[in-house]
Amino acid sequence: MTSGKKKRMSMLDSLAAAGAPSPAPQTGVVTPMMTSNRALRSARDAVDSHHVWELDPASIEDGRMADRLDPADVLDLRDAIEANGQTVPILVRRAPGEDDRYLLVYGRRRLEAIRQSDKVTKVRALVTNLDDDSALRAQISENMGRRDLSFIEKALFAKDLVSSGFGNQSQVAEILTVTKSSISMAIAIADMVGPDLVRAIGAAHGIGRPRWESLGRAIDENGLDREDLIGIAKEARENAETSMVVDDVASTNDPSIQAFLAVEKAVTKAIKPAKSPSPAPPSSVPLKIGGKRGGTVKRTAKGLSIELTGGDFADWVETQVHDMIEDLHERWKQRSED
Repeated sequence: MTSGKKKRMSMLDSLAAAGAPSPAPQTGVVTPMMTSNRALRSARDAVDSHHVWELDPASIEDGRMADRLDPADVLDLRDAIEANGQTVPILVRRAPGEDDRYLLVYGRRRLEAIRQSDKVTKVRALVTNLDDDSALRAQISENMGRRDLSFIEKALFAKDLVSSGFGNQSQVAEILTVTKSSISMAIAIADMVGPDLVRAIGAAHGIGRPRWESLGRAIDENGLDREDLIGIAKEARENAETSMVVDDVASTNDPSIQAFLAVEKAVTKAIKPAKSPSPAPPSSVPLKIGGKRGGTVKRTAKGLSIELTGGDFADWVETQVHDMIEDLHERWKQRSED
């Protein structure tokens, strides 16, 4: 076997081994990640003579389940391919019943980058013979080997896998090499936030499970209008993208993070408890004595107060007030008994 062929044959082996831990020391036990990467090894074994083909990007269809929320974000990759060439081939399979047509297995960003390029007209690809299920497993294994899928991208991908009938939560958990409880929680969070709102926000790298869960619970438990929130997310993304171009702001101003923050702020504002109404001002009634105003009767939440205008009468009342109140109380009791 020539060295060139050996190199091509090892290419998919390297992809399959990427991110896979070694067997446990002295035990040789195969880990879940190694088990899941068998899909990549199977894909390698099915490659047509391990030949790297140069294909017309237009001949490749991408009808796979989406695993990224920003698949069009490939400008940097396009520039790198134009400068250095496409170093890693994509993987495609032959379209059933269609000559010279292919279905993408993985390599969406590389394919899209070349489609957007005016300088690179062919995409380098390995052609494999896989059925739908094996192709999906290869896609999953390749993607899970990467470390750049955000929490919400993985959550939405897991939800789509279960919804599509690929497998139940336990089976999806095994393929993604995570626990069933984490799959259940991720899907629950995606449901609470709402898939359409998630897609409007975007990947939001750096926003982890606790904040997505808090956002989802607030939306779900308070019955907030997701359509309104989708509009807020889209507007925030557009503003951030415009700022990146017009104002040349730092690339850390991730539009999807700005969209998440805008939605989070809107949700917090919507569920903030309204301020208690200010207490009504005390009720105050003028007190007339001998046909003239001689004081004020004021009713408050705490009780009743009588204020007399200063003078001889006020001085006398002060000395008699206890007897007067007792007399008034007796009269009130007799009236109540009657």
